Amino acid sequence: MPFLASRRSRAVLVIAALVVTVGAFGLWLRTSSLVRVKQVTVTGIDGPASRPIRDALSIAAYDMTTLAVDDGALRDVVATYPVVRTLRVSADFPHRLRIVVNAYEPVAAVQSGGGSPTPVASDGTLLRGTKAKHLAVVGIKNVPGGDRVTDAGTLRAIRLVAAAPAPMRARLDRVFQSRRGLAATMQDGPKLYFGGGDRPRAKWLSAARVLAADSSQGATYIDVRIPGSPVAGGFQARLGSTSTSTLG
Repeated sequence: MPFLASRRSRAVLVIAALVVTVGAFGLWLRTSSLVRVKQVTVTGIDGPASRPIRDALSIAAYDMTTLAVDDGALRDVVATYPVVRTLRVSADFPHRLRIVVNAYEPVAAVQSGGGSPTPVASDGTLLRGTKAKHLAVVGIKNVPGGDRVTDAGTLRAIRLVAAAPAPMRARLDRVFQSRRGLAATMQDGPKLYFGGGDRPRAKWLSAARVLAADSSQGATYIDVRIPGSPVAGGFQARLGSTSTSTLG
């Protein structure tokens, strides 16, 4: 019996030594140059900020290994770029790191008075440093100093732009509050009246149908406050006097 007990004790000691050795080796390997990141692929980001974002992520990643990726450190180096929403990181052993940037899409630009327009995402996130070219402008009393638009009326206007079909959004010039509620002006097109911010997609689809109809050609405005009963009006050029037409 003492012999068996001695053998068991030795076995336990051997196993314990192996566990310690394997654990120490694992800790060493996690930070070893054998698994150092040597290739970084960054996707999902375009535009003027894409280059510095890729550079910042790559520089941070090269200080890591594929067994010890610090997601928090990667998020920290792009924290100053509001266009970055989230990151998805995956490691390919032994040397490659893939980073997918989930970026905000600018849908409009907010502008106060004669100031420069600031791109904004559909949820009101301000995308400073992103180009505002070709974006519809939404007027605002004061552009917030923080990260987001909080004014309820401005948010309704931004969401209205975001709901527009891409071809129509590309033609939008400005969205503003009028006596008929939210309104928009278009490039080479009539003014659009939307009323409240409810049912924005239905109202855009109604506007698209009216714009495509031959009977609406020459209209100076289209009223889709009731999307099922749109009204086109202001046919001065064609009829010689102001008139309206209900296009149910």
